[in-house]
Amino acid sequence: MRGYFGIGVEGISKEGNVGALLRTAHAFGASFAFAIAPVADVHAFREADTSAAVQGMPFYTYARPQEIVLPQGCRMVGIELLDGSIDLPSFRHPHRAVYVLGPERGGLSDAVLARCDFTVKIPTRFSLNLALCGGLVLYDRMISLGRHAPRPVRAGGPTEPAPAHVQGEPRFLRHRRTAGDG
Repeated sequence: MRGYFGIGVEGISKEGNVGALLRTAHAFGASFAFAIAPVADVHAFREADTSAAVQGMPFYTYARPQEIVLPQGCRMVGIELLDGSIDLPSFRHPHRAVYVLGPERGGLSDAVLARCDFTVKIPTRFSLNLALCGGLVLYDRMISLGRHAPRPVRAGGPTEPAPAHVQGEPRFLRHRRTAGDG
């Protein structure tokens, strides 16, 4: 899968949710994670983070949304139940993205929403657990951007293998001189 992704939380108050979310993000291959103005002790999440995610990827803490520094070209995707949010099954994930979730008993702040390039929602009848929402979004990213065999028409496993990777011809940015070019 091309690209990278990170995961972030804002105003989180439950250490177990942070730990479970980081463990899931680590399992899906997250490149980094962060917390904005956490209410919870971000070091106490290690009890639920049995994969030691913060030892395998950078973890940042920011006091305010304005302090967030993202890699160039990274798109911020808010996960929020808003009327204008895109339903997750209809969303095309950016190759370079960071997904951010709000506090357990509230939503993303206006300051975070202003920084988001997109907002997506999981089309459910009511809100879900924060760690579960993050896991569902990351799973959707994997199945939509990953290389998997197509789903069969009938129930059951794939009937054909995943498509073979095809690498194009080499691309050179400029002609390199060799010793004989003078």
